[in-house]
Amino acid sequence: MSTQLQALPHRHVLTLPTEPSAVRVARETAEQALVQWGIGLRHAAVDPALLILAELVTNSVRHAAVLSPTVTVIYAAGPDCLAFAVHDRHPYQPTLSGVLADGVGGLSTVMELTLGLGGTAVVRADADGRGKSIWITLPL
Repeated sequence: MSTQLQALPHRHVLTLPTEPSAVRVARETAEQALVQWGIGLRHAAVDPALLILAELVTNSVRHAAVLSPTVTVIYAAGPDCLAFAVHDRHPYQPTLSGVLADGVGGLSTVMELTLGLGGTAVVRADADGRGKSIWITLPL
């Protein structure tokens, strides 16, 4: 993936209440954005990407809602790269490097799919330490 995240020409930002319906809306919005950006929904990376996105939004809904009334999803894409982030205002920052060893839960699925596609996953803390974004980058 030679494309730098900052250089990705396609972007969309969606902020939703941190409640169960956010998972469906985030996924539907991703599908609409991908089609608008000319990325076919049958592309090999799309179904796993949508599952990863749903898992991350689900985690925010389940674990962050008490401190984060909203969840924000950032979608981005370029000719050879698809990226998205899920942001909430809960201070807990999961360690992604050890979740595959655990083999349990949504983050394990996220990491297995991301690494299986040759992608990357990074947790970025908010400047004030009271929230974080989990960024996923996948090759197209």
